[in-house]
Amino acid sequence: MTYYHARTIECAFDAAVERVTTALAAQGFGILTDIDVAATMKKKLGKDMAPYRILGACNPAMADRALALENKIGTMLPCNVILRQADASRVEVAAIDPVASMGAIGNPQLTEVAKAVAGMLAAAVDAA
Repeated sequence: MTYYHARTIECAFDAAVERVTTALAAQGFGILTDIDVAATMKKKLGKDMAPYRILGACNPAMADRALALENKIGTMLPCNVILRQADASRVEVAAIDPVASMGAIGNPQLTEVAKAVAGMLAAAVDAA
């Protein structure tokens, strides 16, 4: 079992971030966090790396359902979506598969919510 859904798109990195953000919004997700990993590595370690961002995506309705079923599920939220410069003209986009992480909890109702969220995240990645 894989823990993510990914695809590679041909475009500039900043354009990919916009495309992914728009595709997530179309699935009801907002971006709660935006971590520029490359900038952090440069600042904290003096290390250069290719552009790499982590977007913390949240669909409020689905988060509400999950929290109603498991009040500690916030430890697994928001859903991370990464963008990583694959080469000069391509960006890899990958989203967490919440079934892989939340399935370990053993709550069948939560697994159904996770499956729905996984479908929405996959649709956003595929549409970006």
